[in-house]
Amino acid sequence: MRGALLAVAALVRREIVRFFRERNRVFGALAQPVIFWGFFGAGLRASFRPPVGEGSMSYAEYFFPGTVVLILLFTAIFSTISLIEDRREGFLQGVLVAPIPRSCIVLGKVLGGTALALAQGLLVLALAPLVGVTISPASAGAAVPLLFVIAFALTALSFCIAWRMDSTQGFHAVMTVFLMPLWLLSGAFFPAAGAPAWMRALMAANPLTYGMAAFRRALYPGGGAAVAGLPPSGLALGITLAFAAAAFITALALARRSGSGGRA
Repeated sequence: MRGALLAVAALVRREIVRFFRERNRVFGALAQPVIFWGFFGAGLRASFRPPVGEGSMSYAEYFFPGTVVLILLFTAIFSTISLIEDRREGFLQGVLVAPIPRSCIVLGKVLGGTALALAQGLLVLALAPLVGVTISPASAGAAVPLLFVIAFALTALSFCIAWRMDSTQGFHAVMTVFLMPLWLLSGAFFPAAGAPAWMRALMAANPLTYGMAAFRRALYPGGGAAVAGLPPSGLALGITLAFAAAAFITALALARRSGSGGRA
């Protein structure tokens, strides 16, 4: 058990050190979502209509929680791309033949990406007062663990995709057609109210929708326009936890089934 924990800790540390040595990854994970927030917040301000309460909140305020989750997603993507690089360099093969369970390898990689995502998400969350979102100790106490669960789920999901990929180009293609729509249809970019029926059905089937809803409810414990029409807190939290567990179990199954990563 001690050896397994040391292996997990070593992989987490390696992910963190490697990430901050590559400054372009730090810049990309933080800057792109913040730029989206600034441009879309300004460009869509006049046309945005909140779910209820005409004019009760700006689009920049509505989009802010979605920006935080987008940072979690981007960091998860950037951190799991290293799987492809590790396979090319031979590091992954060396770790796989080490006398440790493969579950430790998966847990170490996923926790490393989760820690990076959470740190950057909290950094941007501190800017919430700029858009009129007041972070109280109670809301922070609810939001931080929730962001950890969402980051864990997204990192584990990205791990599942990267584990089967042989090239970073293929990973980026999957990100474009799968991971980004997962975020777009989560209620981060626009509310479900007013969307076509088929799109509302897709949003209801999207597990990230419930993580997004739980995060909004944590930021707005008093309710209001920001949480109008969202799933109840208990349902949102339950599905988010199930999403994280399912993504991690799938990552474990993939790692145990294939020999050295990539296609089995």
